[in-house]
Amino acid sequence: MKINENFLKIEASYLFSTVAKKQREYQAAHPEADVIRLSIGDVTKPLVPVVIDAMHKAVDEMASEDTFRGYPPEYGYDFILDAIQKHDYADRGIDIAKDEIFLSDGAKSDCGNIGDIFSVDNKVAICDPVYPVYVDTNIMAGRSGEKNEDGLWSNIIYMPCTAENNFTPDIPQEIPDVIYLCFPNNPTGMVATKEQLKKWVDFANEHNSLILFDSAYEAFVVDEDIPKSIYEIEGAKTCAIELRSFSKTAGFTGMRCGYTVVPKDLKFNGTSLNPMWARRQATKFNGVSYITQRAAEAIYTEEGQKQIKETLAYYQKNARVIYDGLCDAGFECYGGVNSPYVWLRVPEGYTSWDFFDELLDKCQVVGTPGSGFGPAGEGYFRLTSFGNAEKTVEAIERIKAVYKK
Repeated sequence: MKINENFLKIEASYLFSTVAKKQREYQAAHPEADVIRLSIGDVTKPLVPVVIDAMHKAVDEMASEDTFRGYPPEYGYDFILDAIQKHDYADRGIDIAKDEIFLSDGAKSDCGNIGDIFSVDNKVAICDPVYPVYVDTNIMAGRSGEKNEDGLWSNIIYMPCTAENNFTPDIPQEIPDVIYLCFPNNPTGMVATKEQLKKWVDFANEHNSLILFDSAYEAFVVDEDIPKSIYEIEGAKTCAIELRSFSKTAGFTGMRCGYTVVPKDLKFNGTSLNPMWARRQATKFNGVSYITQRAAEAIYTEEGQKQIKETLAYYQKNARVIYDGLCDAGFECYGGVNSPYVWLRVPEGYTSWDFFDELLDKCQVVGTPGSGFGPAGEGYFRLTSFGNAEKTVEAIERIKAVYKK
């Protein structure tokens, strides 16, 4: 038996597992410390009442032989697909067919699994810094090549996103087969305008490239001119797959539910990717539970929209507290407006992990080192707004007490 040796190329521990391990070790050594975690993008507010009510009703249905449901439809029940189609697309003037929407157990799963329908010979372009799953899953699949002395993988096209280019990637000189884009961006919190995305769509269509568009944080977009979907851009249906999540939109991080849109017009070498993804899902995924799908449906009701927007406003206020407080302390900050993340430059002379250690030691606050998101993330640091409001205020006051000059 031979193993997939590509797994030996990646770090033994996932970024956020390393962060959690360091926090546990500090807490064990300082049991009296009140450590505030602003690191992982996990929500803290409970599920809204309409979601809980829908789940209770669905559980009761599962207790009766007349209303019990076994295996769900492979791509999602009609009731949730109809709700997604209407609210997320038709109501925004976007024509997406119901059989182009595939319900899943989350955007993270799909952004890794989507590679199953691509050849390992494809060359991918990835923003740097970036959500680690994009790089790691391509390493696992064998698309990365070997790691160079500068820490970059030889067969990945890196698109640096730093303060110098306002954290928006430039069109690469080398033509990629697959382009990963995430807006609002994780980790930088920055967004892309319709004009910026149009350049990518035109480039992809011209060069027969595919865009994987991760819009997991679209619910945080407040500026009217910032697109929530890649399909708001003319021409996107022939070059882009979109990944969506209910995790941050409605607090489903523990529920696991999202969806992926694969337009039937998306064709390469004369072959549509839609039936390929449908076949992959039917073979390797057994669908999302009925209870979870009813919970997801509830967020699209009028009351559901009202309730989740109240929760989103809670996190948006946290983001403003973090951004304003850090700026007041003298940090150079980005994001935090159309995004739940604030991206800051660490003090001169520090590495990202140096700052992590000092922030934990002096302030008892946990964040995420920018270098964990890629080489261009070195010198930066991410804080999340998904924590408790009072604890978020306290964390920023602690940081200001140490760093404000």
